[in-house]
Amino acid sequence: MTRPTCLRVLAWSGVILLAACGRADHFGKAPSFTANTQTPEHVAMLWPGLPMQTGPQRQVDQASLWTGDKQSLLGDRRAMAKGDILTVVIEIDEEAEISNDTQRSRSGSESMEIPQLFGLPQRIDEQLPPGASMADAVELGSKSQSGGKGSVKRNEKLTLRVAVTIVDVLPNGILAISGSQELRVNFELRELLVTGYVRPEDITRQNEITYDKIASARVSYGGRGQITDVQQPRYGQQALDVILPF
Repeated sequence: MTRPTCLRVLAWSGVILLAACGRADHFGKAPSFTANTQTPEHVAMLWPGLPMQTGPQRQVDQASLWTGDKQSLLGDRRAMAKGDILTVVIEIDEEAEISNDTQRSRSGSESMEIPQLFGLPQRIDEQLPPGASMADAVELGSKSQSGGKGSVKRNEKLTLRVAVTIVDVLPNGILAISGSQELRVNFELRELLVTGYVRPEDITRQNEITYDKIASARVSYGGRGQITDVQQPRYGQQALDVILPF
């Protein structure tokens, strides 16, 4: 086997191994959960934060029922700091329908007669077959017609609740959130990912926020497992769909 042939065989072997790595995790077993350590949420929860208030004022506050601390009876328990947890309520029930119908037509005709042009038509008529004449020398006609019709209909409905973590507090006070949720049923793993930015004042007293108040919201709902593998086309078929022009 020549050196170029060996290189091609190694290259194709590497491609096949890379394609199989995505399914090797649940080969003959249920999909594995994603490790929840060293994630942005885990790192944010380990952040020590700013030092708490100390001194005589702190000692007085501990004996009062009206302190502003989260541990007090009437304290604000909403998520505000890095590492705090809040609930995102996702209720998507959208429906859109667009219909468009276009028709266009055009017709035109042009004719030109030269019955007398220095006697040339009569001389030419003598050479033409019987019935032919140069009286109507030129006649043009055109007609075109086009029509188009399109329709788009979309219906989406999704109702979920997921706990997310504040991973960063921006200089302007906006909170960056990130959260994930995994649920495994038999050999199929459902994944829910939520990221975005929220304002502290949009968080309710129940420590919840709806998805429509999340800026740059990224919501991913999917999964992986044996059923998903069967529903997805193989990598070779996807490559041919990109390459083939038909």
